[in-house]
Amino acid sequence: MATDFYKLLGVSQSASQEELKRAYRKRARELHPDANPNNPEAEEQFKELSRAYEVLSDQNTRARYDQFGEAGISGGGRGNGAGGDPFGGGGFGSIFDAFFGGDSPFGGGGGGGRGQQAGPQRGPDLETQLRIEFAEAVFGCTSSVTIRTAVRCDDCSATGAAAGTSVTTCSDCGGTGQIRRTRQSILGQMVTASPCGKCRGAGQRIETPCATCHGEGRVTREQTHSVEIPAGIASGQTMRVTSRGGVGPRGGEAGDLYLHIEVGDHEMYRREEDDLITEVKVSISQAALGAEFVLATLDGDETLVVPAGVQHGNEFVLKGRGVPTLNQGGRARNQVRGDLRVQVAVFVPKKLNARERELLEELAKLRGESFSAQESRVKSKIKSAFS
Repeated sequence: MATDFYKLLGVSQSASQEELKRAYRKRARELHPDANPNNPEAEEQFKELSRAYEVLSDQNTRARYDQFGEAGISGGGRGNGAGGDPFGGGGFGSIFDAFFGGDSPFGGGGGGGRGQQAGPQRGPDLETQLRIEFAEAVFGCTSSVTIRTAVRCDDCSATGAAAGTSVTTCSDCGGTGQIRRTRQSILGQMVTASPCGKCRGAGQRIETPCATCHGEGRVTREQTHSVEIPAGIASGQTMRVTSRGGVGPRGGEAGDLYLHIEVGDHEMYRREEDDLITEVKVSISQAALGAEFVLATLDGDETLVVPAGVQHGNEFVLKGRGVPTLNQGGRARNQVRGDLRVQVAVFVPKKLNARERELLEELAKLRGESFSAQESRVKSKIKSAFS
């Protein structure tokens, strides 16, 4: 079951940004891993809390979440962030950077630098637009997307070191990637952790860089990815494809790829939420006498029986022939589908030949209906004016 971000933070949907921040700050103090050492459950709750605040603290992602739930933000936060935390910096420590100027409020063993762990950094998230056809959006499809991004350098196996050489442990941080400082404050002992300036947080040094990637362990080139598009996706929605962004330096894992979906128009159908709507034109005689039509639905041909006396604007509904309903996780919900709504448009001809007019006038007389002979009078006036 999808998590309600507002309930997770303990606020109403109309909460202001200041109320969101206060609620998040209070819960973050309770759940932060430094306050709950060796408690995986608290750490997982903290991650969920941070993700909720990440989405709701941004007006754009909050609007998409309010309208579409998690499907609207596709599990993602800000598409160009550095990872998963709401401040784009990479982890638990940076959250407290935003609130407390870089100091975790919890002293002692765990330390506020947990988010600045040693090792390769995660690569950047990427975003691009993907256009698909109308039927592909309804039924889902496999599509491909090509992006220019950072990929693994094969010449050095992503280490960044030239052939025949290796990386060494940074002497300043001892391989931790962090420089830690402890000081006393009114909250007690405060531990500050910051990335090592000598190795840039990697914990390792490269004395002889790879000539291909210049020590980065990655190069830039085009990549083509195959992407599964779920049935029922709509224009304006965003998909997150995990680990398809740029790779990090020196073996760092790849970021995510965000696809902004654009769906092409259909010559016969339009979409309203999960319903498909089309129009069938009938003549005056067909509307009066009834008729049968072959309707080309997206699932195949259907026979549509229009009863005698149908009125303009009448609607026929074919149950379950619409668009699959997406759940908040971005998947079709057990193939539950909307409906296909066929709207009748009675077509009145603008021009009649003499015989057609004669027949309609005869019908009008039989039914006791009045009609205008204005057309012939206008013609006679025009004729006499130029005779």
